[in-house]
Order: sequence, then structure tokens, then C-alpha cells
Amino acid sequence: MVARTDVRALHRARSGTGRRVSLADVDPDFTDGLSEKKSLKKLDKQHLKLFGLQDRLWAERRHAVLICLQAMDTGGKDGTVKHVMTGLNPMGIDVQAFKAPTPAEKRHHFLWRFKRVLPAPGHMEIFNRTHYEDVLVARVNKLASADTIDRRYGEINRWEQQLQKAGITILKFYLHISYEEQRRRLTERLLDPTKHWKFSENDIDQRAYWHDYMNAYEIALTRCSPASAPWYVIPANNKWYRDWAVAQILRETLTELDPQYPLVELDVDRLLERLKAD
Repeated sequence: MVARTDVRALHRARSGTGRRVSLADVDPDFTDGLSEKKSLKKLDKQHLKLFGLQDRLWAERRHAVLICLQAMDTGGKDGTVKHVMTGLNPMGIDVQAFKAPTPAEKRHHFLWRFKRVLPAPGHMEIFNRTHYEDVLVARVNKLASADTIDRRYGEINRWEQQLQKAGITILKFYLHISYEEQRRRLTERLLDPTKHWKFSENDIDQRAYWHDYMNAYEIALTRCSPASAPWYVIPANNKWYRDWAVAQILRETLTELDPQYPLVELDVDRLLERLKAD
């Protein structure tokens, strides 16, 4: 049995084992025995730890972190950004919310628009929808040929390897909700006028392709989850567990990077004397 504290091992996509990742094996209601009250308390503690780690990451300017969020519509990408990143220094965080490519972007290689907004050393960059849309939406809606999509998996893997060699740590989260939970959330949006701005009738249209999307995700999770940049499949029916699990994995990853404040040699006594004489 996986230890409760080993959240990365608990939610890492099982690929490279000779069999395909199966989302049917992941219960989107899973909470590892945590209650909402307890998880919220843990999340508050995580924020304090994340603040310190991010502050050192920003000061050291050595490592960068790329956080990739994928989910079905209403899966909680926006909420994850909002609740996990609460209290962190906005100077060191950038968020890119990618939509369908523009006509200008379509004239370039599919990775072009993502390469333009990579995190600088010391920064954390969040991709709200990612380069994986080009093997997910493109597969389901037949926006590219099967051969083109098949080739893209290898291109993605090679690009992510290049990013890692350049000092960018990649965290990839698939926020897993059920078909029924998506219906509930869409209904909630329709019944709340303050959430109508989030609603698109296309969200209902795309529900007809749910199984096709699950198939596309399983292929991507299987083919693009190396040990150095694995996918994490986060049960996300319960938003509070989703937020805690993502925050925990981020904290564990930053802890391993072990960023440190730069050591600067200063003649403190002399400088203090100057200040006193000022």
C-alpha cells in the first residue's frame, strides 16, 4: 500500500509498465481518507511552506517550474490556479490560459506558441490548457491526420526533455472528474447568473465525445509520461482534495529542488556604520 504522504507516487500515471493507462481505474471521488475540514487545514499549511520555497526559488534564479493543467470542461483548472497559488508572490508566477490557436498561430509549428512563454529562471509558469491540446482536441475533433498526431507525441517528449536540460522542471496534472460531476457543474453554472460568463453551449456539445476524450487522454498519459516528467492524475470531483493534492506535489517538488538564498559577501559592520552616519 502506498504511504499516504507519498502523494506523487499515489497519483503518478502508471505508464511504462507494458500496459496502457486506464482512467477507469481512477476514482474521481477518491480523497485518501481526508475530510474536507482536514484538507483545508493542510492546504493552509502548504501555502506557508510554498511561500518560503517560492521566495527562495525567485531569489536564487537557478531553477524554473512549468505547471501544466489539463482537464475536461469544468474540471477545475481555473480553481486550481486560484486556490493553490493563493499567497504566493505574483512577481514570480505567470499564467497562460491557452484557447484554440489563432489563424496566425496555425501558420507555425504547434509548439511555437508555447515556446514563446516559457518560465525564466526563478519563475513558475502555469499553462491553463497546454500543448497536449494538440493531441487531445485535435484527435477527438479530427483537426489533424492520425499520422500527424502520432508524430506529435514524440515531438512533445523531445521538447520536454530539452526544457528539463535547460533547468525547467515540468509538473503535469490531469484533473479527473466524472461525466456526472461535469453535468452537475454545468447545471450549477446555468442556474447561477454570476457564472454565465463561464458557460459555453459547446461544453454540452463536447459531452457527446466524452469517451473519445477519455481515450485520447489515456493515449497521451501512456505515451508522454516518462519518469523525469510524469503525468499526475488527480481525482477532482472534490475540489478541496484536488487543491490539496496539487499543492502537496508542488511542495514536494520544490523541496527536492532545494532553492537557496544567494550568499552575498557584505561588510555588514562597515555598512551599518555608514547608515548610522547618514
